[in-house]
Amino acid sequence: MKKIEAIIKPFKLDEVKEALHEVGIQGITVTEAKGFGRQKGHTELYRGAEYVVDFLPKVKIEVVMEDSLVERAMEAIQQSAHTGRIGDGKIFVTTVEEAVRIRTGERGKDAI
Repeated sequence: MKKIEAIIKPFKLDEVKEALHEVGIQGITVTEAKGFGRQKGHTELYRGAEYVVDFLPKVKIEVVMEDSLVERAMEAIQQSAHTGRIGDGKIFVTTVEEAVRIRTGERGKDAI
């Protein structure tokens, strides 16, 4: 099993969700986040004062899946989250040792 964590722009969430659904992903976890990468935030003007917004709004998507779906899921996220502008986000893949469904006690791939 693998876990994909993707950091994307918030307005791309619906497109990414639909793309993952088409791949066959059953469930995802979404968290609102703030952060910055190479773009290092931006400057805004408020009531005549200029200030730096370091942390930009992002969305973090987490999905656990069987190894066979990982490549297709990564492609789906990359294509649907792409705008071509700086700050499109990142995708991280890690190995999941074990999963347990709390309600039934199912383990491994049966739990996801």
